[in-house]
Amino acid sequence: MGEWSEYFEDFPEENSANYDERGRYCAPNSPEGYQLAQSRRIQAANQARTSELNAEIHAIITKHKKQ
Repeated sequence: MGEWSEYFEDFPEENSANYDERGRYCAPNSPEGYQLAQSRRIQAANQARTSELNAEIHAIITKHKKQ
């Protein structure tokens, strides 16, 4: 038996990554699939940036509490 990635190439509808947040199927090579992938990349970047900013805010608060 092959790898999971090979299975999903043959049956993309079985890959949960090909569904949007509402459970609608988006074929990977379709415009909807492209938009879904782009949206997920933007969301991940936003979450990472938010985490960085939260850490910076926490550091500033901690620094000024000690004074």
